[in-house]
Amino acid sequence: MGRKTFALSLDETVYEKYKKYCEENDMILSRKVETLMKKELEERRKE
Repeated sequence: MGRKTFALSLDETVYEKYKKYCEENDMILSRKVETLMKKELEERRKE
């Protein structure tokens, strides 16, 4: 499966804090967002 690049509009403070959190914990921001999206989809499937 390929990768898709797109833009998001986020609250600047939330973005900066989460970006810093990811950097401090050796995480890639886009991969973390992808994981959160997958988790949401899986939870919806269970309903």
